[in-house]
Amino acid sequence: MSDEQAVLYGVVLAGGTGTRLWPLSRAGHPKFLHPLTGTEASLLQATVDRLDTLTSPDRVFVVTGVAHAAAVSRQLAAMPEENVLVEPSPRDSCAAIALAAAVIARRDPDAIMGSFASDHLIADKEAFADVIRSAMKGAQQGLLMTLGITPTRPETGYGYLQCGDAVGDGPLMKVEEFKEKPTYDVAEGYVKSGTYLWNAGMFVWRADAFLAELHRQQPQLAAGINRIAQAWGTAEQEEVMGDVWPTLPKISVDYAVMEGAAAVGRVGTVPGDFGWNDVGDFHTLGEVLTADQAGNVVVGRGGAPEQLPTVLLRETQGLVVVPSSGRLVAAMGVRDLVIVDTPDAVLVCPRERAQEVKQLVDHLKELGQHGYI
Repeated sequence: MSDEQAVLYGVVLAGGTGTRLWPLSRAGHPKFLHPLTGTEASLLQATVDRLDTLTSPDRVFVVTGVAHAAAVSRQLAAMPEENVLVEPSPRDSCAAIALAAAVIARRDPDAIMGSFASDHLIADKEAFADVIRSAMKGAQQGLLMTLGITPTRPETGYGYLQCGDAVGDGPLMKVEEFKEKPTYDVAEGYVKSGTYLWNAGMFVWRADAFLAELHRQQPQLAAGINRIAQAWGTAEQEEVMGDVWPTLPKISVDYAVMEGAAAVGRVGTVPGDFGWNDVGDFHTLGEVLTADQAGNVVVGRGGAPEQLPTVLLRETQGLVVVPSSGRLVAAMGVRDLVIVDTPDAVLVCPRERAQEVKQLVDHLKELGQHGYI
């Protein structure tokens, strides 16, 4: 297959509720549907938009839950409605990616697909597309390609890829091992060594190569997906999906396939430096979006000064303010706080504890307060 013929099929995973972005992100309106990009585009729309030089709307698929399928279709009007693949229940990333791979392989047996999370921000779209094109060359050789991010700091919240030899004379390298989230000292060693990349959870491969590796390592999951794929587009699709989907193992693609594939030399990576951010919590969002001179970030402000203010700040520093109730949010003499105002819930916490917000959601579940979740 020549470079000219290689067309990417894009797969976007739009699952999860983003509990660390509560109370903005809810089960009914999760973070990927929100405009947290600094523009009017939602995270989901921005993810699909950055694939526009690599593929066409009819080759973009989104895997999402029953509750969000209609909203996903609304936000992505250019994409055919049948390209929204609906999971009856969340089974983690492996089943979601495998479903997309099987549907794509039926349509195009030689397909190269890329799998992307719907909640990542990427600053340099052109550099991102170049890295994908390099990864597609590795995919054509049958490698399962990851996009590795050149680390900018010893981050303990990400997994790492341990890189080995170069493949050919390009930027392509073999991945020797997937490393879990390390301690700070270990992460510092990884970054200094120069042979470790962040695992961004973005993948490029031939659909058939991935499905073969899935069959080798996860035969039960592969058999279930195969049954669903056989019925896809027929009158039995719903019934088979309803029967088989709940029986699939709940496991991430990293554990299920990538770690084992790396151990036998079937995983490659291309290092990327395109301003990548995983919008996991409000502190991170505050780092990514444009701040005022005192380091305050107001999320969702379009910057039109003639609009009535929804936020009034006086002698504040390093705040992340999310006004989404229509009320005025005023703060004075405070610093390094997250303030989120929604119609039925208000969150105030120090930025350094933004990662812990999901514990509040867990507590609400224990209290049976599902209306707030």
